[in-house]
Amino acid sequence: MLIVIIRSVLLYFIIVLSLRLMGKKQLAQLQPSELVTTILISNIATLSLEDLSVPMIYGIIPILMVVSMDVIMSHVMLKSTNIRRMVTGTPQIIISDGKIDQQVMKRLRYSIDELMEAMRECMIFDLSEVQYAIVETTGKINFFQKSCYRNVEKGDFGIKQTNCNPPSLLIKDGEINIPALSRFDGGEQRLMNLLSEKHLSARDIFIMTFSDDKGINIILKDKKK
Repeated sequence: MLIVIIRSVLLYFIIVLSLRLMGKKQLAQLQPSELVTTILISNIATLSLEDLSVPMIYGIIPILMVVSMDVIMSHVMLKSTNIRRMVTGTPQIIISDGKIDQQVMKRLRYSIDELMEAMRECMIFDLSEVQYAIVETTGKINFFQKSCYRNVEKGDFGIKQTNCNPPSLLIKDGEINIPALSRFDGGEQRLMNLLSEKHLSARDIFIMTFSDDKGINIILKDKKK
């Protein structure tokens, strides 16, 4: 038991030191290559704890080797843009000038639900407020709001604020979002009437939202030539 405790303490400090050498404070800040390094370190560290017959040095040396490779690769990527792009990728713009790039979303395998969830985490509840959205190489989405929604609050100008609900996502990627119809006055019948008036079907629509203050917002699917 004492050997296990001593090994655990030593490996703890070695892993902490190794992660500090990688220069990241949070898991969300890790690039793909750094995440792989972290996983490898955790797996290597368990070998010396699960099998006490394995010399401690057999666990320490691989950990230091993996970290050294990561540090070397970091310096190489600083010098070479092509290698950095190959290993970590590049940020991708999925919303530009308020328009969603559906092809980029498909290539990155981002669903509409994931996009809306990322917006809500940034306290943005209406897609029409977004000017730009960029998917970073870590997978995080950063949003840039339109100028009329940035930095100021309605209360700052003495404007009476209304208690509007967040927009309802009525249609996503050509499919009617049935749960959202419960918050849409008139339900599915009203939705079908609106589509008929605009000579559209649900299959033609990429995103359709409804809010009390802004009404209907429709983004059509890209037409493939």
